[in-house]
Order: sequence, then structure tokens, then C-alpha cells
Amino acid sequence: MSQVSADMTPSVLFVTLGCAKNEVDTDRMRSLLLRAGYQEATEVEDASAVLVNTCSFLASATSESIERTLELAEAAREGVRELPIVMCGCVPSRYGSDLPDELPEVASFVRTDEEDGIVGVLDGVLGRTSVVPSADGAAAGPLAAPLRTVQGASAYVKISDGCDRFCSFCAIPYIRGRYASRPYREIEREVKALAEQGVREFVLIGQDTGIWGEDLGAQDTLASLLVRLAEVVRPYRAWLRVLYLQPEGMTDELVSAIRDTPEVLPYIDIPIQHCDAKVLSDMNRSGSAEEFSELFARLRREIPGMVLRTTGLVGFPGETDEQFEDLLQFVADEGFDYTSVFTYSPEEGTRGAEMGNQVPDDVKLERTQRLMDTAEQLGFDATASHVGEVVDVIIDGVDTDGDAPELIGHTWFQAPDCDGAVHIAEGEASVGDVVRVRLTEAFCYELEGELVGGSADSGEAA
Repeated sequence: MSQVSADMTPSVLFVTLGCAKNEVDTDRMRSLLLRAGYQEATEVEDASAVLVNTCSFLASATSESIERTLELAEAAREGVRELPIVMCGCVPSRYGSDLPDELPEVASFVRTDEEDGIVGVLDGVLGRTSVVPSADGAAAGPLAAPLRTVQGASAYVKISDGCDRFCSFCAIPYIRGRYASRPYREIEREVKALAEQGVREFVLIGQDTGIWGEDLGAQDTLASLLVRLAEVVRPYRAWLRVLYLQPEGMTDELVSAIRDTPEVLPYIDIPIQHCDAKVLSDMNRSGSAEEFSELFARLRREIPGMVLRTTGLVGFPGETDEQFEDLLQFVADEGFDYTSVFTYSPEEGTRGAEMGNQVPDDVKLERTQRLMDTAEQLGFDATASHVGEVVDVIIDGVDTDGDAPELIGHTWFQAPDCDGAVHIAEGEASVGDVVRVRLTEAFCYELEGELVGGSADSGEAA
């Protein structure tokens, strides 16, 4: 145990690996620690402790998490001082009791369901006692609802955790547990607080967002959540975006909510994984090429001009050349705006890892590259199709690396951190501003634009 003197303010370096859900979890832990009197460090040499929030979705992600942890331990040794490392998140959740013997460099391990107790963990590691203030200034325990510490114009908001699907390629249910929706009031408080801090886009995430509310009550659905949250963000002229919708979740009620609620962006993210019914069945998923085509045709009819994102998983056990060619042709025919491509990895503890007919690695990689080539050409064409449009752009930052400062933002058909950006060479704006931009050029997934009229925030341009 490292000791921190009573008159010394401890600082924590936060390292987050993996998906947006981990970013949200780190932000929650950061908020709890800041409220308890900790500071945030930006460099190893300035930290009293390091918190590593790990990913274990794939074997490669687990390896990356462990390697990063060992790198931090080595950096601490080179600094000739003790630097406790706390490993949080998916790796401790997945491998639990095996870790202390395997990673003696780590002072403490925190599973995903233990992260609300992070203040007590850091206090124990550093030999101190924190008093966490409540909203009204009175003492409270570490479970007091924290204020988020989001920096920037967009924020991920986790509306659920866990998953009940048990897809045969996925370890998430074993890591995160069964599906659980966050109550509406908790989500509402978080969104309102972030909006008051200047956040102008809320990206709703979960392992299976379409079934939000099924475990809460008959009146709770994702559609009702969107409509109610739209009322919350409307005074702030903010956007709502939903990711990770499964095909079965696209109910008529949800389609109507997306179409008829201006604050909800017509950006649909449906990870099909494959289009062959046999492969999908082996994945413990439902659907077929015909069913998906009917769904996408309905969405395009009912939500004109929408953007469609999907995900393809290549090389699942038993996938034949013909089944892969069908997937390749399906993606080309549907003309998705964005397609994420993953190579199947046999994950420990999943049914897929125990299946026969594993596809050779060289075949998987060749198929992955072919699907990526098709997906990229579709995505580049879709991006270029927006040139000439005048759109609202949220300013995310300023790039000062070039000859002159350049505003960097994204518009409604670009999910933050996923889909490219809009670059504005001339003009002034601050992070969080929503400005009107004419899109002038496209390169791959990137767009260039120029400011027009007044800011969208001011209402001077329609």
C-alpha cells in the first residue's frame, strides 16, 4: 500500500481502453474521485495512482489491456517510485481470481459491478480516507450520484448494461452480466446536467438499446425514452443519436419516434453481423438477407434521407465461400453509408470457440479485406454525396498542427469518433458551438466546409 500524506492532494491518471461504454464508466469513476477530493493527472510522473479501465471483448483487446498495464508499471519503475495501478473493467470481470497471481504489478482489481466503490478502493490503496459531499454539501457515501466530467460537445450516455442475447461469438454477457435498463429518471438527470454544461449531442448506447425498458415496465420503451429526452434537450437545441439497435428492436413505435422527433437524428445503426440465415443461426441470432432487405426498405420509405450503419462479422466457424460472397453482395446491394468490419475471433468461454470448421486465419483476413474494400467505397461515395449541402456542424475542437488553425466538427450523419469529421479552414467558433457550414469537398470519410450566415445556435440560419 502506498501512503499519501494528509495534506497532500492525491492525483489519478485515467487510462481507458475499448469501447464508448468504457469511456462512460471511466467518466463516472473520475467524477466520484474528483468529488472525493482527488485530482486528475495527465502524465505518469504527476500521478499518485493509475486507473486502467480495460477491455476484454476480444482476445486482442485483453492482450492490449495487459500490455498497457505492464507498460505503466515499467514507467513507474523507471521513475524510481511506487505508483499503484488499479485495473478496472472487463478484464477483472472476465478473469477475476486468476489475475492477482498473474499480475502482481497491480495493486487492486475492480470488476464492472464494483466500480461505484472506486473511492474506497483508491483510499485503501493510498492509505487515506475520503469524505464524499452530496449535492447539498452534506457528507455522503461513494454511491451518491456523481456529476459527469465530460469535456467536449458530445457525450455518450449509457442507457443499459449487460446483454441477454448470448451470441455464440460474444463474451459480453459473461463479462457484463444480464441485461439491465437504467431507469428513466437517472438518464434524464444525467442528460440535463450535461446539457447545462454545454453538451450539444447525446449518443445513447448500450449492448442492445432497442429493448430498453422491457425490464422496467409496460410503459417504458426506447421510443418513449427518446420522446421524453427530446423534451429535455429541446431548450438547448441539442441532438439525440442512438447506436447499437438490433433488427428486432426496430418497432413501428420506434420508427415513428425517430421520424417525428426533430431532436432525434435519422441515423440508424443496426449491426446485422451477417446475412446468411444458417450463419446467423449458428451465431445464435435471427434474420436473413430477405428479412433485412425488407427492414431496410421499410426504414428508407418511412425515414427519408436517413443514414444507415451496420456491422459485418467475417470468418465465423463454418462460413463458406458462398456465404461470404452473399454477405459481400448484400452489403454492396444495400449501399450502407457506414459498415464496420470485424474478423471473427474464437473467444474463450463462448460457444463459437468450441465449434468445428474454424475458418483458417489467412482466409478470414482475405475475406475481411475484401469486405472492407467494398464498405469503404460505399462509405466514400456516401460521404461525397453530401458535398454542396448546408448543414449544422457541432464544433469538437481546433487543429493547430497546420499552417493555420482549423475548426474540426461533425454533422448529423457523422457519429462522433466513428464516421469522419468536417474541417473548416476559415472562421472562428468555440468547442460546443453549432454553426452553419456549406460542405465543399470530400476525401474518404472526411469533409471540408465553409461557414455560412450566422451560427445555428443564434437561429440566424435555417
